Amino acid sequence: MSKLPDPALAQLFTEARTRNGWKTDPLPEALLRELYDLVKFGPTAANTTPARFVFVTSPEAKARLAKLSSGSNGPKILQAPVTVIIGYDLDFPETLDKLFPNAPGAKNWFGDPVAKEVGALRNSSLQGGYFILAARALGLDVGPMSGFDNVGVDAEFFAGANIKSNFIASIGYGTDDGLFPRNPRLDFEEAAQIV
Repeated sequence: MSKLPDPALAQLFTEARTRNGWKTDPLPEALLRELYDLVKFGPTAANTTPARFVFVTSPEAKARLAKLSSGSNGPKILQAPVTVIIGYDLDFPETLDKLFPNAPGAKNWFGDPVAKEVGALRNSSLQGGYFILAARALGLDVGPMSGFDNVGVDAEFFAGANIKSNFIASIGYGTDDGLFPRNPRLDFEEAAQIV
């Protein structure tokens, strides 16, 4: 492997911004599938891949999700062409015979419900990070959000499933509307150490 060129790093990290305003052009289903087909290759513990994605695209579904959001998130959800609910499936061990065949019986590793939920949340968060980077790699902007009623979203979008919402992210082609100046970041010495 070699280092990505600076323009690619800028697109993924240094020049990428969290968007609040959106062009309303719809995103084709083929692009959403291409996005998922990149995300699914991100590593998770024992290939558990517990994340589940709901691509909210219809006006009716956007209105349902917007009603469950807080603050200024509702208008962002309504304007963006797609908002994705990134959830985690607590029944993920049932897929391990398929996803981790080199360890038969791996699903039995997750008998403790608390450890199972912690693992599902942690690994779906990893997948959510991959989702953001994959969207940016495909030329999309992203506006991740955590301000919403998780219990309400779970009832509205995951009824009958053992899935809980983690966070949501609008995707599309952003505008500079409502774009905040870039906030500072911690320096290496403030956030990291080498031991």
